[in-house]
Amino acid sequence: MTGPDAPYEVHEIPDFTLECGATLRPARVAYQTYGTLNADKSNAIMYPTWYSGRHWDNEWLIGEGMALDPERWFIIVPNMLGNGLSSSPSNTPPPWDRARFPRINVRDNVESQYRLATEVFGIEKLPLVVGWSMGAGQTYQWAVSHPEMVERILPFCGSARTAPHNKVFLDSLRAALTADAAFAGGWYPEDQWPVRGLRAFARIYAGWGFSQAFYWNEAWRELGYTSLEDFSVGFWEGFFLDGRDPNNLLTMLDTWWSGDVGSTPGFTSVEQALGSIRAKALIMPAEKDLYFPPEDEAWAVSHMPNAELRVIPGVWGHFAGGGPNAVDTAFINAGVAELLAADPD
Repeated sequence: MTGPDAPYEVHEIPDFTLECGATLRPARVAYQTYGTLNADKSNAIMYPTWYSGRHWDNEWLIGEGMALDPERWFIIVPNMLGNGLSSSPSNTPPPWDRARFPRINVRDNVESQYRLATEVFGIEKLPLVVGWSMGAGQTYQWAVSHPEMVERILPFCGSARTAPHNKVFLDSLRAALTADAAFAGGWYPEDQWPVRGLRAFARIYAGWGFSQAFYWNEAWRELGYTSLEDFSVGFWEGFFLDGRDPNNLLTMLDTWWSGDVGSTPGFTSVEQALGSIRAKALIMPAEKDLYFPPEDEAWAVSHMPNAELRVIPGVWGHFAGGGPNAVDTAFINAGVAELLAADPD
């Protein structure tokens, strides 16, 4: 059974100290697995979630006959801290509940996933870490934090460091959501979310998630929408009003904002951190991604010792990587298959 109604597992880490200095007691890492771990534990793939995504939102790239085929691979999809399933403002008891939930960075997420892989499954090698968007940021961080463990990485539509222009977007989201008086500094009642702020948040997102060409070509019609307003309300406002707690969104936003492999302890720059990556890498930005443009990832690849840049063509922008259209899915799936078939050295 798959999808949002399928049961999932939770790994509890009794005392998990975050880089900000706070300790979650416990930290809860919700996860779903697909396939069976083989006897020598050599077929595990880590596939982290993305901004506001849950494990079932990654299932579009998993399935029979695909590169991530559960008949061959054991795919672990850990939910990000702050996404509402793993430890989050919405599900953590006082004193770290709601607006008091501590700051989470990308390395905190990767460390929780490392604890999951090693403590629950006894995994020592990962043939692949793969992820979209914030999942791509975690993919890069895995390769920097655990080079002895990660053999291949495929980050798509994401980055090793959040760019300044991306931070401008994130700051606008934060401003829109917190400007709603109903937000109340993050102490809104559970049944009284700041709906106006969430709708404004969604409208800002609408201008970034897909490209200018996507809107010019009215490609939203391929998703079943009948007008631009129908798409803006039905897709974007509907997305963020569908059980996405505002404090959770802000926690993950802060994680995204601070993403930078160069701030990993032991490194003095992002260039040095990228240069330390041992994993064979296929970097797949989308041609018209407004968050993570191809030229940014070309720069990252230029500092990596064993990496290839392969741009996803088309007009779907950032959501080329979200699974909404078959053409981009096939392109990404082919890249995953090729990388898994290649010698990691």
